[in-house]
Amino acid sequence: MIPLLFFQAMMQQPETDPWLLSIGSSERIVVRANNAYRTPDGKRATLQEIAAAVDGKSFVYIGEEHDNADSHRWQTLIIGALVEHGREVVIGLEMLQREKQPILDLWTLGKFSEEEFLEKVDWKRQWGMDYALYRPIFEIARKEKLRMIALNIPRDWVRTVSRSGWEALSPEAKSQLPEPYMSDAEHFEVFRALMGGHPGDASLENVYRGQVLWDEAMADSAIRYYNERYRSGKTVFVILAGNGHVMYRKGINFRIKRRTGMDGITLVTVPVPSETNERRVSAGVADFVVGIREKKQIQ
Repeated sequence: MIPLLFFQAMMQQPETDPWLLSIGSSERIVVRANNAYRTPDGKRATLQEIAAAVDGKSFVYIGEEHDNADSHRWQTLIIGALVEHGREVVIGLEMLQREKQPILDLWTLGKFSEEEFLEKVDWKRQWGMDYALYRPIFEIARKEKLRMIALNIPRDWVRTVSRSGWEALSPEAKSQLPEPYMSDAEHFEVFRALMGGHPGDASLENVYRGQVLWDEAMADSAIRYYNERYRSGKTVFVILAGNGHVMYRKGINFRIKRRTGMDGITLVTVPVPSETNERRVSAGVADFVVGIREKKQIQ
């Protein structure tokens, strides 16, 4: 557990841009909308180059801005590039909870119409974001017969841990989860920046406990699938989640590596201001950065 004095010190710091943290690197790169970049040198990268960078890796983490169609367009393009590169893609979804896995399986087998799927999976209550944003991902999965995995857990579990800690969870819930690993100071730094320099009160530590459980649980869902289901040397698990769950390789990616030792490739999608059409980001934020248009620019 991170000591309380650490939380107090961090909460006294000024507000920080979460895209400019010096975690992993103090270098900065410039990104522009509708382009992908390699972070080590800041040069543009093609979809084919991104797919080739995944050679020898079992996991790819693609961060998204949930309500931005450009994020999901790029996720779909990268999945397609991996398929063309000869990889057997499995898609892990933050958007759906584990209990919906049987319905997800039937969707990819073509057993439901889109309308039937959305009703049976209870999309509006499970996620709530406009399904049209995610349609390209689900359509490519169905077209290419790609397996899709529900990574998330009941919100009540996250709320319980946020309010009262791990020990407050029911024995049944605990049996399905690893105990959250709370001792990563850099992860808390990312979390605090994403919270916008939240005032210094005890509630931030509470919310952080829930965030860690959330990441830990989604990592656990992916590991369970990876260990228990068929895979070949060509299999790659593409995890789609909010940027905050993968930035600086400190979320789901960190927890999978901590438990399995397996590295992956991390990519984030960063909104670029329309006024300047460029944005500076830390080179440590991911292996690749994609500049996306701000939501207001997308018609």
